[in-house]
Amino acid sequence: MNILFPAVAILLAIIIAFRSGITRVAGGKILAFLALFVLPVIAVAVGFSGQMERATSTQFCLSCHVMEDYGKSLYVDDKGYLPAAHFQNNRIPRDHACYTCHTDYTMFGGVKSKWRGLHHVYVQYLGKIPKPADIKLYEPFNNRECLHCHEGSRSFEESSHHQKTPDMRQNIESSALSCTSSNCHDTVHDVGTLTDVKFWKGH
Repeated sequence: MNILFPAVAILLAIIIAFRSGITRVAGGKILAFLALFVLPVIAVAVGFSGQMERATSTQFCLSCHVMEDYGKSLYVDDKGYLPAAHFQNNRIPRDHACYTCHTDYTMFGGVKSKWRGLHHVYVQYLGKIPKPADIKLYEPFNNRECLHCHEGSRSFEESSHHQKTPDMRQNIESSALSCTSSNCHDTVHDVGTLTDVKFWKGH
């Protein structure tokens, strides 16, 4: 499908180039408009959409050298490592692991995340690449992203850890108490300690 629109546009453009006389009639003008404007625009839109979808893949995210340690952290053999526990137990789709946790589950969250991804590509090729340990989130991790999957699940609802105080659930849901930085699930990628850990061999 991705090759269809460009191929048809090129074929029609060749026909118009060698038989320019056909553009003098209404049907020829429509054909020229399709070949030189409509089909190229559709081809670019389809290609862009395909590449943006590919950009949500784990493989794409980890294709930058600076992200290799973050990819390794998904295989740490320790259930205390939050991304590793999710990745290894298929709590998130492995093929879209990074995007699943790092997109914003808001109306334009996907678009915002993809634009950030384009910025990362720019930095990779034209900017100053940071050290892995210097990579930070744009803003503190919002519990909304955790609750998108966990709220309503039995393991979350019945866990005594989420019921320690009467207002704990309310604080979790409002992000007043952070899932990832309140001494609860705070071992995230932790790329600085990878030399001291065991790795899961089950992949």
